[in-house]
Amino acid sequence: MHYAHNLTVNVLYQMKLSTEQTLALAIALSHFTSKVSAWSPTNGYAPGTVSCPSTDVNFLRDATGLSSEESDWLALRNQQTQPALKKFIERANFADFNIEEFFDEIQTNITIALSFSGGGYRAMLNGAGQLSALDERTVNATEYGLGGLFQSSTYLAGLSGGNWLTGSMALNNWSTIDELANNNNGVWDLNHSILDSGGLNIFSTLGRFIEIDHAVDAKKAAGFNTSITDIWGRALSYQFFGSDFDGYAPLTFSSIKDGEAFQNALVPFPISVADGRAPGTLVISGNSTIFEFNPFEMGTWDKSVHAFTDLEYLGTHVTNGKPDNSDICVRGFDNAGFVMGTSSSLFNQFLLQLNSTALESALKSVWRYFLSDLDKHEDDIAVYAPNPFFKAEYAASTDVADSEYLYLVDGGEDLQNIPIAPFIQPERDVDVIFAFDNSADTDDHLPDGASVVASYERQFGIINSEASFPYVPDTNTFLAHGLTTKPTFFGCYASNLTELSRVPPLVVYVPNVPYTTWSNTSTFKMSYDADEKRKIIQNGFEVSSRYNMTMDSEWRKCVSCAIMQRSLEALNEPQPAECKSCFDEYCWDGSVYSGDENFTTSVNYTQTGNSQAGVPDRSSITL
Repeated sequence: MHYAHNLTVNVLYQMKLSTEQTLALAIALSHFTSKVSAWSPTNGYAPGTVSCPSTDVNFLRDATGLSSEESDWLALRNQQTQPALKKFIERANFADFNIEEFFDEIQTNITIALSFSGGGYRAMLNGAGQLSALDERTVNATEYGLGGLFQSSTYLAGLSGGNWLTGSMALNNWSTIDELANNNNGVWDLNHSILDSGGLNIFSTLGRFIEIDHAVDAKKAAGFNTSITDIWGRALSYQFFGSDFDGYAPLTFSSIKDGEAFQNALVPFPISVADGRAPGTLVISGNSTIFEFNPFEMGTWDKSVHAFTDLEYLGTHVTNGKPDNSDICVRGFDNAGFVMGTSSSLFNQFLLQLNSTALESALKSVWRYFLSDLDKHEDDIAVYAPNPFFKAEYAASTDVADSEYLYLVDGGEDLQNIPIAPFIQPERDVDVIFAFDNSADTDDHLPDGASVVASYERQFGIINSEASFPYVPDTNTFLAHGLTTKPTFFGCYASNLTELSRVPPLVVYVPNVPYTTWSNTSTFKMSYDADEKRKIIQNGFEVSSRYNMTMDSEWRKCVSCAIMQRSLEALNEPQPAECKSCFDEYCWDGSVYSGDENFTTSVNYTQTGNSQAGVPDRSSITL
């Protein structure tokens, strides 16, 4: 086993394995690597003090470009994505397009980003199915789905429930969706809500929350502020990481960078998104500061802060990035559950609705005890103190830099429920974003495009960086013109985007549609039995695959066209004729709701599918 663990990617390549075989084997080997290697130095939830990396270290940098770590990683990832993408496009079987010549001519690598919206467990499960259809490790994904797109992608972002999906994957050694759904060691066991994790066994539930209470008390005793997000994140960790080691209490988000699959760039670069908001203030898309967590850093491109800090050393007292005591730094503050809880802190409200739950009275009393000494003004806030951006010199505003605390909230509170901001920064030079929308914008818990509308509008605000987003219509147009019943491409032609600050990525918008099950569950539905879970994941697969390629047998080809478009434009090369047909089908044509058209915001589904989208009979395909 020790010999197997020491296999490197170079050795794997010498074995002449394919890209997918290399990824599968590397991930399998990484299961032998204990998560302990990246744990908090206290071996518990509480952060601990360590020696600083050097006496003159500065953890802060100006957000004027990518970090050196991300740039170095990208050089490795490009060696993986471009061969995988070439293989993916070859499967599209273009009739008259020379793929070899195209890849020889393009001057830069094609960069693909996958973005999964928030929306609680609904978003996590729908997103899981959508992602599984992109992953060639999924059975039948290559034949009936978009298998290989995950392997071809450079970036992967999640927000709130979408981050539960992407974080679960990354922090469980890049497990497949099928592996996560199997409930191994309690991972993704959703039979009971986190309020009564033991179900009928009240003593099991009490034991779980005694562990949580002790963990949060330990962080407080170590001198760190705690909030309800600490409790929320600790509770979620048992579902996301398993029951061992008290829900892997010492596991950190920065540990992702230590995994063999990530180190060798065999997987996309994962990003978690949250918003900055002080207690008692309101976040809107125009004034929000959008923070991202990635394996190396935490920070924001927005002008209000415009800085990044070393994620591994969060919790260290700093002034303008330099430790106040050059001998003492902190590690373990970036607890994996706490970061994922931060991105979904809106769900703190669920913890506060005790009177509306069916919990045993004893459990309600326990919960009230846990919540009794928390600041009621910080119900939906995660406290990051000390502030890693204290006295930062790069900020255009002093609001964050002058505060000893940094307050973060659910990344969807500014209406941008799809985490797109990290991928429209010019520094990342993304070509195409696949935006999976599992939001509950309508009364039927379905999307209406509000998230992409907010992202479009935000680019004109003063807080925004140099990000650019393609034109989109209003939400009434999304509903009236059926843009929520099938995928839609935005920003198809750069020649139509010249009035924007720069040419943005093409956006492939993929909304949740209930094809084979009612996937539009409530955001606050907190438990799913095994059958419900599997059905929603299956439906997500069908959303990504255009109902297993039965609604459009050319869907893989159309996706390939969207991926190649920016490169074709840069080469001043015409589209293949088949791409022109695809764009005629999927690109938003610029028309908007006139106010005279009749439409309903309610779903219009039959037992055989979505009558608006023309879904075939649900019994017509079996995977």
